[in-house]
Formats: sequence, structure tokens, C-alpha cells
Amino acid sequence: MRFSFMLVLLLVASLLHAQIPYLQKHGTTTQLMVDNQPFLILGGELGNSTATSIENMEAVWPKLKAMHLNTVLVPVYWELIEPQEGVFDFNLYKDLIVEARKNDLKIVFLWFGSWKNSMSSHAPAWVKLNQLKYPRVKSEEGKSQEILSSFSSEVLKADQNAFEKLMGFIRDFDSKENTVIMVQVENEIGMLPSARDHQALAEKAFKEDVPPALLNYLKKNKGKLVPEFEEIWKINGYKTKGNWEAIFGKSLATDEIFMAYYYSLFTNKITEAGKKIYNLPMFVNAALNRAGRKPGEYPSAGPLPHLMDVWKAAGTAIDFLSPDFYNPDLKHWCDLYTRQGDVLFVPEHAFDATVAAKALYTIGHYQGMGFSPFSIESKEKPEEEALGKVYDLLDNLQNLITENQGNGKMEAVMLSKSEPETVLEIGKYKFVCKNDYTLSWTPGAKTEVWPLGAAIIIQTAEDEFYVAGTGVVITFKNVENPDFNVGILKVDEGRFYDKKWKTLRHLNGDQTHQGRHINIGTNQYAIQKVKLYNYTD
Repeated sequence: MRFSFMLVLLLVASLLHAQIPYLQKHGTTTQLMVDNQPFLILGGELGNSTATSIENMEAVWPKLKAMHLNTVLVPVYWELIEPQEGVFDFNLYKDLIVEARKNDLKIVFLWFGSWKNSMSSHAPAWVKLNQLKYPRVKSEEGKSQEILSSFSSEVLKADQNAFEKLMGFIRDFDSKENTVIMVQVENEIGMLPSARDHQALAEKAFKEDVPPALLNYLKKNKGKLVPEFEEIWKINGYKTKGNWEAIFGKSLATDEIFMAYYYSLFTNKITEAGKKIYNLPMFVNAALNRAGRKPGEYPSAGPLPHLMDVWKAAGTAIDFLSPDFYNPDLKHWCDLYTRQGDVLFVPEHAFDATVAAKALYTIGHYQGMGFSPFSIESKEKPEEEALGKVYDLLDNLQNLITENQGNGKMEAVMLSKSEPETVLEIGKYKFVCKNDYTLSWTPGAKTEVWPLGAAIIIQTAEDEFYVAGTGVVITFKNVENPDFNVGILKVDEGRFYDKKWKTLRHLNGDQTHQGRHINIGTNQYAIQKVKLYNYTD
């Protein structure tokens, strides 16, 4: 009897361990669950050619560990896994998974299938050389582009077959270990330099009525669509019957909406097919447009904020849409990506001096799933990177962060010379947060460029908070009773060990400016446990 009971326990443990990664709603946000535990992606994306041989990766793994990554984003190249039609080779990716396990890293695979940065550069030679079977996008002048057509059933069939084989490989090789935790489907889909495809299959679709799936979505979500998209529909009279120009008018915007729908439809079919094989979370990423550019002057029709409703209408199997950042205005774009309540994951950001602060802000303010700079292996001294020091903080706080995501008890600030101060409220307290360089005695305060300061603030009791970050100074006010003064009762610097807090330094005197503020200096990276109290004049 005891033996049978033990077998049951082992079976239950095995089933729990074998649970593949999935998404789960948590308060106002969505969490990635890995081994049935919420997981923050402290990631980095490899340069496009870095993982094309296991030998080239030998020097990379130690760099990733030095920067405290827990996840690496790895491109999967269609041309490498299916060099000949119907002949598949996953040995490279098998080796990469094994090495990731050895280094205690998870993997997000990026499917470079029909499109990578708008172009079809990673399609196999046998696809590229058979233009009759695998047609390309054509400009209005009839000129073929280096872009496979999303209207071709043969392109879809070939891409889908390869993706199914990829997902089957992941299932068979990795379903017990859960090394691969998510998949990006295609890469930065978009139209360049035309706003839409003009080859025969596309022209036929453009003249047909707008598909019922999009019209039904419009009618169901009227008044809740993203405003720039709803305005186009509104100007044309909120019509619900007719072809693309009848519904949305004759314009480049209509061309882009048309293409967005069919890009989403194509990608959704790939996603659906892959999930039937192995149901990992799957997302699609976008190359962001810049102000003032017209469709066709940027990678048009990708999952951009003004097109998210179009992508959602056709992309019902796609779990979420993500922005890639080579644009400095993180707050602006992330606000757009989350305005309909969608989860935020930043799978790609230029690896510049701002990424450490932005990782903190993405996870803290937007309750984000994770962050990942591009070409993560490019730094010569990874152990000195600010990103690694921030990832170390986030890793230490991961349990506290995931417990408090989406419950209104966690916030974050990001502070620059142009935006040196932010005021936020948590519980009964107002936090006046300033960049560390606003302190006149701080070295560098008079320099032209200030490093970004950033911090996550988590409330754990009415008067107790954890503050983690770099380059911030914070004072407090009582929101409920402004007549009260708010004092700092205690500040301890420390870390969590086995989920238990350990104080490493008690801070007072100069470290708190004699109780006037809490401060984590520029180029310092720390977690502080703060207790406040109130007193009257």
C-alpha cells in the first residue's frame, strides 16, 4: 500500500514536471508559467549568425552567465533545418538545447521562416529558386521583391510543414526538460518598399469583400478599437459590407490594413499548426515605424499598435504581439502596446546604455513578461555590464515580483535628465522619485548627459516596501492625510536567500541623508527594504 502511494506521488510529480510552459492570467497581467511557476524572462537575443554552429557558441555561454541571463533567444533558420525539400536536420538545435541546459538557461526560439526583417532571406534555396511555385510580392509596377507572398498556398504549405517539424522536434527532444519555453513565429513581418502586394493572387483578394472575421471583429469591438484604426473606419461611415476600399477608403492606410490582415492570417495558420504539434506559447514581433513615414516607407502591415485590432481579428491563435526597439521612446510605444490590456514582452532592443533601466521599467511599470537586448554576446566585458547587475537584482526578486504582478502593489520609475522626476502612489503613500543626479553633490550632476536611473517599488505591508534599482533618490508623502509627515523608520540593504530576506547592511545617517530620503546611487545596484512611519508637526 505504501509502495503504491509512493508510485502515485512520483507519477503526480512527473506530470507536474512535464507540464509544458503556458500563459496564465494573474490580476491585470499575464504570466509565463514554466514548470508551473511564474517565470520572468531575463533574456538576450543572439546576433543573427552567432548560433549557426555550436563551435561559435563556445565563447558565448560564459558571457550569458556573466550577465545573469536566465533565457537566450535563438533564431531557427528555415534554410538550415530543411536544406533540401522534405529533408530535415535538427542536430544544431539539439546541441544548442543541450548546451543551454548545461548552463541553466531557457530558450525562446525565433522562427526565421518565410520572413525575417520583412525579407525572405532565410527561406531555403529550393524555395527561392522556384518562383513559379513560390511567388514573390510584386510592386505596383510589377517588379518582384525579395519577399515571399502571403497569398500563396504553396508558400504557406512549405512554411507550415517546416514549422510543424520544428515543433515536433522540440516536443520529442525537450518536453520533459522544458528548456524551450516559447516560440516567436516569423520575424518582423512587413512590406517594403510597397504598401501592399500587387501580384495576381493579392490583387484578386483586394477586390473581394472584406472577410467576415474582420467585419465581425469590427462590429463586436466598435468603440473599443485602437483610435487611429477606428478613425479610418469611422471616416468611411462605419460600413460593414463591401471590399477593402469600400470599407476603409482608397488610401495607403487601406493597403496596409489589407496586408496586415493577410499577414496575420498566414501567421495564424502557421501558429495553429505548430500548436497542434506542441502547444507552447507563441508570439509575433514588429519592427516599429517612425513618425511621419507612410506605409511602404517602413516595414508596413506588421503587428504595429495602429494595426493590432487587425492582427487580433485574424490571429486568434497568436498569444500576444511584441515590439522590437531601435527607437528610443520606450514609454510611448509600450503604452500603445498595453493600452488594450495586453501583456508586454520586449524580445529585442538595441544593446545600448539604456537597457538596464528599461528592463527594470518594463517588468515593474508594465508588469511585463520580460526583456531581451539584441546581440547579447557582443560585449567584451559582460561582467561589467549594467544589464547584468540589474538582471541579478531581478533574479533575486523574481518571486516577490511575480507574486505582486497585476495586483496594484508594484510600480517602477525610469528617470533621465529630460524627465528627472516622477511621482507615483502605492497604498497611502506618494513616492517622489528623482534621478540621483538631481542631488547637487552627486559627482556628474552637472554633466550634459545623465545615465538613466530606474527602480522597482513593491509594497509588502501597509508601511513596508522593497526598492530595487540604480540611480534614484526617493522621498515620501502621505496621500490619505497630507498633514502627516512621513519618516523613514528603517532602511536595510540585503538580498533574498531561499526566499528569506537577509539584511547585509543597515542604512542610516549619510546613506539616508539623516532620514530625509532613500538613495541608490548611480552605478550602484541594490535592494533596500524600507519601513515608513507617520508623525505630526
